[in-house]
Amino acid sequence: MGEGLIGARVSRTEDPRLLTGRTRFLDDVRLPGMLEAAVLRSTLPHARVVRVDTTAAAAHPGVFGVVTGADVRAAVVARQPVVWWPDPGAPIPSGYPLAVDAVRYPGQGVAAVAAVDRATAEDAAELIEVEYEPLPAVTTVEQALAPGAPRLHEDLPDNVGARVLVEKGDVAAAFAEAEVVLRESFRFSRQLGAPLETRGVVATWDPFTGRLDVWLSTQAPELVRELLGEVLGLPVGRIRVRTPDVGGGFGTKFDFYGEEVVAAVLSRVTGRPVKLVEDRRESFVASSHSREQRIEVELAARADGTITGMRGTLHGVLGGVVGSAGLSPCWTTAATMTGPYDIPAFRVDVVGVLTNRSPYGSYRGYGLPKSNFVHEHMVEALARRLGVDAHAVRRRNFIAPSAFPYPGPVFVHDGGRYEECLDLCLGAVARAGWAGFAAAARERGEAVGIGYSFHTEVSAFGPSRIVNRGGLRHSGFDEEVVRVDSTGHVTVHTGLSAMGQGIHTALAQVAAQCLGVPLDHVTVISGDTDACPYTGYGTGASRAAAVGGAALLTAATRLRAKVLRIAGHVLEVSPDDLDVADGVVSVRGVPGAALTLAQVGDAAYRRVDGVLPEDETPTLEEREVYDPVDTATSYGCTAVLASVDVETGVVTLLGHLIAHDCGTVINPLIVDGQLQGGAAQGIGGALFEQLSYGPSGEALTRSFTDYLLPTAVEVPPFGIEHMSTPAEHVPGGFKGMGEAGVVGAGAAVAHAVEDALSDRGVTITSLPITPPALLAAIRKGTGR
Repeated sequence: MGEGLIGARVSRTEDPRLLTGRTRFLDDVRLPGMLEAAVLRSTLPHARVVRVDTTAAAAHPGVFGVVTGADVRAAVVARQPVVWWPDPGAPIPSGYPLAVDAVRYPGQGVAAVAAVDRATAEDAAELIEVEYEPLPAVTTVEQALAPGAPRLHEDLPDNVGARVLVEKGDVAAAFAEAEVVLRESFRFSRQLGAPLETRGVVATWDPFTGRLDVWLSTQAPELVRELLGEVLGLPVGRIRVRTPDVGGGFGTKFDFYGEEVVAAVLSRVTGRPVKLVEDRRESFVASSHSREQRIEVELAARADGTITGMRGTLHGVLGGVVGSAGLSPCWTTAATMTGPYDIPAFRVDVVGVLTNRSPYGSYRGYGLPKSNFVHEHMVEALARRLGVDAHAVRRRNFIAPSAFPYPGPVFVHDGGRYEECLDLCLGAVARAGWAGFAAAARERGEAVGIGYSFHTEVSAFGPSRIVNRGGLRHSGFDEEVVRVDSTGHVTVHTGLSAMGQGIHTALAQVAAQCLGVPLDHVTVISGDTDACPYTGYGTGASRAAAVGGAALLTAATRLRAKVLRIAGHVLEVSPDDLDVADGVVSVRGVPGAALTLAQVGDAAYRRVDGVLPEDETPTLEEREVYDPVDTATSYGCTAVLASVDVETGVVTLLGHLIAHDCGTVINPLIVDGQLQGGAAQGIGGALFEQLSYGPSGEALTRSFTDYLLPTAVEVPPFGIEHMSTPAEHVPGGFKGMGEAGVVGAGAAVAHAVEDALSDRGVTITSLPITPPALLAAIRKGTGR
């Protein structure tokens, strides 16, 4: 049935192919004459490149091409682009695809080899002689900002890459009049998206046509095409980007990397297709890092718990060169730090600090997990100071339903019922019996606690003019094309990327319901810039189902109207008297008076004479470009039940509940899966994941032996509760939710640990909560 598919809990149409191994990932791409490449990477965090000798590598049997940083620089017309730079007056300390004058982080590429296979390329890369002049490394905020610190970029006065201010209201007055002022400092460790499939590219630069054909595991094929054209000096019409199945993205594959340019240059040099796939060890230093920030915050409040102001400084620990995401994840943290609360005065200085670490970039949740941790911690701290329940402080400060649309420091909250959502979560916790379980455990001497976190999520991202003014050098609209063919079946062409999140199923549900066809009559095509429409931003920022779904809904609604006009002409009735369901257009109340959608399609494509109305053009196709007037705000409340072993500092999670509102739900099954998957990543960031560096700046984390991810053993049972407040300004009322699960998890876990250790005075202000750190806090009776 087409009717009722929006909101239906149907299985994902992608799954049979994925589960039976009928997929094609990047490494499965095999082209005639294809070479494979390897990159020689620096092991030093900071050094001047004195000399690079590729003679032996070029002479190695099986090698077809070798390029250095200087070679690649000569082949491009621009440096690596930074898409989002909120500080328009600051120079952008980006680099070239390979290091030219200096290496500025361990793992930075210095040269690359294309050979008959990967092993040969790696052997040849080891023959490249690089003479370095080591330079002092700076790896922490404190080192980078210290007086006289070594400068990473000689053309900059210091190691501050950019500064930007996020503010709202009169902060000075709020603090001058405050009855309570709280101060806290937070630290968040460096993390990695760590998709199961590492990054990879296959590039073919045709020497006869001058066209560049790229296979790439990416979340943003159109953006990549634009940036390749910008760097290589090619018109985008001569660049084709194709995306096979993507084995996980999580933001890591949203960013634009130098290896994509290097593969193209090697293909041009050799005249053959070149595949470049990073191995797992490379991914730990070559793919974007994320999360690492230091935040100092002050909160102003009245004695009754009303929050009147917030101010602070956020230091984002950027890399040695700025990645394509620029400062935007750190800016987003500041822009969303008030969360669901009506805080009239706000000011945070965002400082991007250059360090000899891998470039900072995108990861699921972007800046939201840190901002959520900050505002939820401060709410709990205010409640402790006043001796009241934390939920009472939340309720007092929630944005009231009558205040929507509510302007935050940057983003507008379109609507919500925050108190109802909190009550929904508390009801789920009560039904689960957590309070009784925790009380009984404490009587036995066990440390068990319950923690909460209320989050908001900026979704439906893409108001092009607004984000352009915010420093994004790209658009945010989406374009969808929907077609009914001559057999009555439906094809949707989308520029969004499928990366395991079920976007093909969600779009098919929207199209099937609008056009009144069975779900299996809809085919969704994506992953080819030559065949698919333009999407301004790509798949990220919880925008695919919201913005893409809204565009498709509008296009499909217009197409349905055309179908009904043609059918009405054939059946000699008004289109208003027609219904369409299960691929059949019927006259309401007249049994037997009907046409199949295949007959309508036949009239529109093949037998137009005498059947198609004179004022209708042949074919059944509609195209919609949707640029939302503003973002939409999803929100939710997370509750965690946790046990702490006070002898070892090990935290065991026993339960995880989420009450959530993402507007109109297209498919509850997909939404549940996304919330649970995001929560699992949030748990990883809360308890396990941490990229470490040595005292001299060397990268210590190079494998999953050192970088711990939560497994099925560590992830607790999940419970999901839904409510729906449709976004009035988005067709269909859709809001995004792809990042929701990860946003509130860290704070909820931390609060559960604090509750379990409430008699020991432990306060958590940094993530992850590792056993050694927690054990030290337990022994000291403090979380600092």
